[in-house]
Amino acid sequence: MKLGFFIMPVHPPARPYAETLKEDREAFILADRLRYSEGYCGEHLTDLAENVPSSLTFCASLAGFTSRIKLGTAVANLPFSHPVLLATQAALVDNLLEGRFLFGIGAGVLPSDAEALELLDADRGAMFAEAIDHILALWASAPPYNLTGKYWNISTMRTAWPEIGLGGIVKPFQKPHPPILGTSSDPNSKGLIALGRRGWWPISSHFLHASHLPSQWRNYAQGCGEGGHQADRANWRVARSIFVADDDKTARAYGGGDAKSPYRFYMSQLTAKLRRGKKLGCFKLRPEMTDDDVTFDYIFDNLIICGGVNRVVDGILALHEKIGDFGTLLYCGMDWADPALAKRSMELMAEKVMPAVNAAIGARAAAE
Repeated sequence: MKLGFFIMPVHPPARPYAETLKEDREAFILADRLRYSEGYCGEHLTDLAENVPSSLTFCASLAGFTSRIKLGTAVANLPFSHPVLLATQAALVDNLLEGRFLFGIGAGVLPSDAEALELLDADRGAMFAEAIDHILALWASAPPYNLTGKYWNISTMRTAWPEIGLGGIVKPFQKPHPPILGTSSDPNSKGLIALGRRGWWPISSHFLHASHLPSQWRNYAQGCGEGGHQADRANWRVARSIFVADDDKTARAYGGGDAKSPYRFYMSQLTAKLRRGKKLGCFKLRPEMTDDDVTFDYIFDNLIICGGVNRVVDGILALHEKIGDFGTLLYCGMDWADPALAKRSMELMAEKVMPAVNAAIGARAAAE
């Protein structure tokens, strides 16, 4: 099992913006030094707490500061930009990173983003599907282009001058294109079926109760079968909220027990938005649970893995036993309320927790 990194990100809005950006970049640079295999950044346009408006730009900012880690969008919201902009900007980032780019894509879930762009009532699912088809066509074809659709028509037929390069777009470094991934926070996601049909890779959200993860894999595997692709568990990313400390007491406090815990702040932000949209089902162990049952204590006990090294190892092994093999565990970064503790957690994950987890999984497999 590989170790990856993910941020939404979420910071107290009162913090200076430049300071939070510097902190988030530092987290990715640390992940690179610690040999995390990949790292993803989310994006929102109209959220002062989740304050990265362009995950592509964020990844580009790390090109000269990282050397090993693969960097990805999780996700680039396709309906919110023109496909030509997305195709060229993603290709640019892939070339800046010399093939260390992972293209996570989505339809955009934040209502205020959609409203600001006059897309609140639009069929963003249909826009998403058309946008990615246009992007792939642009990457695969030579100019001049002449693509038609319901939402976008793309042409350079009237102005192309191929002899000097006019009318063509830059292509990705990876051929035929960077790996494409989609995230899912829906307990019974049909989107994973569509993802599997295309042969793209799944990321299961960190705010899904572990009981929902087996159905996510079944849906993805079903889609792979329908599309004629091999459903390889090595391609499955599972995100989790994790905090590791040198002792259980410190971990319990910083990981949620203390009123000033960044994990408590993170989950309060997340649950407030999901509660308003009546989308708390992802947190629930049982469908009959009410939204009022989703308290912070419940989340702390069910969706956050925290403790000293041994306790976190046990929590990850319990997750693995419940859902089976998966390729990459995505450690979810939080606001660095205490930078020393936040960095130490990332170090312990890479240097102590994951070696112990993989040794235990290997021993189990050998004994079977």
